[in-house]
Parts: sequence; C-alpha cells; structure tokens
Amino acid sequence: MKVTVRVLTAFSILALASALTSAQTSAHTQHQDKAADKAKSSTTQNHDGHHGGVNQRGDQAMGFSHEKTTHHFRLKADGGVIEVEANAADDTASRDQIRTHLSHIARKFAAGDFTAPMFIHSQTPPGVPAMKQLKAEVKYQFEELERGGRVRITTTNPQAIKAIHEFLRFQIEDHKTGDSKEVE
Repeated sequence: MKVTVRVLTAFSILALASALTSAQTSAHTQHQDKAADKAKSSTTQNHDGHHGGVNQRGDQAMGFSHEKTTHHFRLKADGGVIEVEANAADDTASRDQIRTHLSHIARKFAAGDFTAPMFIHSQTPPGVPAMKQLKAEVKYQFEELERGGRVRITTTNPQAIKAIHEFLRFQIEDHKTGDSKEVE
C-alpha cells in the first residue's frame, strides 16, 4: 500500500507540475499577445498621448486654454512669427493672457531661456541649441493683435534663420496647427 501511495503521490506531483507549467506557458503567451497588441497600437497612442500632454502642459505654462485659442507658426525669410489669438472676439480674458504670455516669451527667448517650450513638449525642440548660442543675433519683438498677440523673430544670420525655421516647423508639427512649413 505504501508503494501505491508513493507512486500516486509522485504521479500527482508530476501532474500538478505539468498543469502549472501549462498554466505558466498560457499566461506567458497571453502576456506576449497583449504586449504585441499594445506594440501595434503604441505609435498612435503615444502620439495621441504626447499631443494631449503638449496641450495640457501648454495650458499650464501659457496660462490660457488651447481650446479657446488658435496658434500659428509662420516661417519668414528673416526668421518667423509665433501668433496666438482668442477664438472668440469677446474673450478678453484669453486675449489678455495671450498678451501676457507672448510678451514674457519674447523677453525669455531673447535671454536664451527656452524652458517653456522644453516643458510644454517634454524635450528640447530642434533649433533651440543654436537659438540659445546665437541669442545676441536674434530679435524677438512682441506685438499686440486685436484678439491676442504675436512674437516676430528676426535675424540676418543664416545659421540662426535655419534654427528658427527648425524650431517653428517642430511647433507646427507638435501643436498640429496645419500651418505651412514653407517660408512665406
């Protein structure tokens, strides 16, 4: 009888080990399938998640809602323009916040401080290192518009123009403004 119990116990242990191995393999396969599905959709989700983060951090850093305003980034032969306006003519709160933000940005950029776009985009935007290095050769002029404002960026330095264009093209892409990436 003891031999039979030992054989049955050994058989039970082998059956249990086999069942556990099968369950682990199944769980591992399911995990791999989920990981593969996640990887397939990660590009879209990451980009959508990134864009949502850009909007959220932008609202925080700029002090106004991206949903109540419209951004434009324009490339010019001597630099470019950052322009933001309130969508509604009677939205004076957004208009005033835009003006405060853009006048602040013009001063910060002139000093070589690009912490706001680095925070908003969670990275150093292309062109920023050269714009910092060449800050003495670039002018940032804030101008009020009826519904907001703009920062006109100008220079005569070809290297700075190239950097400004890289920066503005990145802004167009990351903010999904639909603006032309060609020089006007």
